[in-house]
Amino acid sequence: MSSLSLSLLGAAREAADTHVPGLLDHEFASRLASKDRTLWGAAAEDEASKRLGWVSPFAASRELVPRITALRQELASEGVDRVVLAGMGGSSLAPEVICATAGVDLVVLDSTDPHQVRSALAELERTVLVVASKSGSTVETDSQRRIVQQAFAAAGIDAAARTVVVTDPGSPLAEQSQQDGVRALFEADPSVGGRYSALTAFGLVPSGLAGADIEALLDEAEDAAEILFTDDAANPGLQLGSAVGGTSPLRDKLVIVDAGSPLVGLGAWIEQLIAESTGKAGTGVLPVIVADGEPELTWDADDLLVVEIIDAEAEDGSSVDDDPEETVVSPHVVRTGGSLGAQFMLWETATAVAGSLLGINPFDQPDVESAKAAARSLLDSPAPESAEPVTDAAVEIRTWGDASLQGEADVPAVLRALLQRLPETGYLAVMAYLDRLGESQLEEIRPQLAAAANRPVTFGWGPRFLHSTGQFHKGGPAVGVFLQITAETDEDLEVPERPFTLGRLISAQAAGDAQVLAEHGRPVVQLHLRDRRAGLQQVLDAVGQLSA
Repeated sequence: MSSLSLSLLGAAREAADTHVPGLLDHEFASRLASKDRTLWGAAAEDEASKRLGWVSPFAASRELVPRITALRQELASEGVDRVVLAGMGGSSLAPEVICATAGVDLVVLDSTDPHQVRSALAELERTVLVVASKSGSTVETDSQRRIVQQAFAAAGIDAAARTVVVTDPGSPLAEQSQQDGVRALFEADPSVGGRYSALTAFGLVPSGLAGADIEALLDEAEDAAEILFTDDAANPGLQLGSAVGGTSPLRDKLVIVDAGSPLVGLGAWIEQLIAESTGKAGTGVLPVIVADGEPELTWDADDLLVVEIIDAEAEDGSSVDDDPEETVVSPHVVRTGGSLGAQFMLWETATAVAGSLLGINPFDQPDVESAKAAARSLLDSPAPESAEPVTDAAVEIRTWGDASLQGEADVPAVLRALLQRLPETGYLAVMAYLDRLGESQLEEIRPQLAAAANRPVTFGWGPRFLHSTGQFHKGGPAVGVFLQITAETDEDLEVPERPFTLGRLISAQAAGDAQVLAEHGRPVVQLHLRDRRAGLQQVLDAVGQLSA
């Protein structure tokens, strides 16, 4: 049986006690197992009918394991043991968690920042490129593929022989890959949406090639499915889904704390799953990832629910029915632990339950495309005008969507003005279009801003967050304020056979997102680093002043 633990306190327990009986009456779990498309209402039926393959991926996924293992062995015999994954959102978040938890190396290329992409072009003699895109037309992934393959060719390496592709059958990428004769083409199940694809080819191929034990992962998940698709009051999927989507009034900020879990980075995967699945039609739940022990929030605020990801084996056999004896941060808390495969299935099931309780379709993402469309249009035309920019040393300040933010003379002043726009139940989203590997120190500002505002603050690296919390920003409750950080490109990269560079692409993505947020009435402050190093330090110093 699966190693899953779940405990609920306060509003989380009340929500489960309220909603689980009704879910049992409607046989929600068994109907989900049978892929009943009517569980989310008539408006969602068409989409749901095409997106429920995730509930039973095991037979098809197990067939992949020998093929992935054989390919890994072939590559290793050629001295190829470094895996670079080009993919966005659901195509990269699950493999990143799987490999980090397994302790195996995976280079995740999920950025259009030229500095970050350039850093992946090392050790090509021992590198295989995995290109993962469900649609086969994701602009970031296509650009990354072109750049890495050109680098292979320049190094005298057969690019096709070093490229593995994961995509849906019949996609443009599948067709191109067949023409190119790539090393391997894995066609994924088209009935599984990207953010639900952890246990399909999208999660398994890069992870297995990197050396993770993907067969054990599937065993864990299949064991969990026996519990999660049973109509039982102790079903942790029904209980967690009720806690996430059924509190009254809705606690729509889900504060995720890693409390000693061995599952490295699971919060980022949960963030995309919950935010993109629920953040629409003016409702939804926003995950807020924080470090264990951070004191920056009023943890018992009425709109917060805390999730602690624990080490289940250290809990001395705690079960679904046990209440935690103590809680670290909040009287309203969910504590969950267990194997990674089990957690994947738990959260996917809970998201389906939460979507039903919220009255939304958990399988579409209507507002993600708006930012993509804006970025595409900006590649062909000048960026839209923001308010007249103000220059403060190495930082240029631009504002969007709120005239009252205009004219602030320096970075600390405009940050204070933005925080003053926070509604009582609001949140601040920091959106950094920089190198998340080489400029990771910027993440230090998230807890400092949260301390200054005493409200939840999220942090997303652009453009990858556009495939995650970007949906919630535009489709969820209109209570967010937004801080966008961009920078000049010191050393740009051409995208082969495309009329743009990476620098131009990431600039268009940032401007497109700001434009769409402003159109939705969301206030945006953009801090553009005219000098990356000096500007970054200036921003760090300015935020430090706020919380001093």
